[in-house]
Amino acid sequence: MNHKNMLNLVDHTALGAVTEWSDIEQLCSEAIQYNTASVCIPPSYVKRVSEKYGNKLAVCTVIGFPLGYSTKETKIFEAVEAVKNGATEIDMVINLGDVKNKDFCLVTEEIKSIKEAVGSNILKVIVETCYLSEEEKIRLCECVTEAGADFIKTSTGFGTSGAQLADIELFKKHTGKNVRIKAAGGIRTKEQFEAFAAAGVHRIGASAAVKLYNHDNL
Repeated sequence: MNHKNMLNLVDHTALGAVTEWSDIEQLCSEAIQYNTASVCIPPSYVKRVSEKYGNKLAVCTVIGFPLGYSTKETKIFEAVEAVKNGATEIDMVINLGDVKNKDFCLVTEEIKSIKEAVGSNILKVIVETCYLSEEEKIRLCECVTEAGADFIKTSTGFGTSGAQLADIELFKKHTGKNVRIKAAGGIRTKEQFEAFAAAGVHRIGASAAVKLYNHDNL
């Protein structure tokens, strides 16, 4: 895969605790210039970005982020508001308490409710793999598939570790054919980007991609 195609996989991301408007403007400018898959930004900036950049880029935002333990109803409200403000892609964090309580039916129900709320817009489900056993990861693949989400996503980037290639292989084995895979968290080198692309992910969430694959390399 060449450098240009690599950037086409990237959700160009700025989700730091302190993210200023100037950071968002730079992110969007880079996303347009290098044709990244989307920009992934804090919910508070979605409306402003949508109004300024219109249909020049896809706007992704996060809900229940980064810990996932807000109520289902709160997440639904966040998702609906984000879509109303112009987001076309939603990255939601599951409730890990439900996972550890083995209440997988609640996990499925929450994902399904949010997917219904966002309709044809893309829903990515962050499962935060660093906190999961292999059995839990497999069960969550089943939850995401049954609920009709568009993507399963490895990590928030705020956990104890990020994306792992072994988890991508596990997802490929246990998700349904309509579920795509997003790797995120700790992907910062060309070698990592290219390894995840080769593993067959459909998106990579990262803030470093444009710096690595800049205009001079295209």
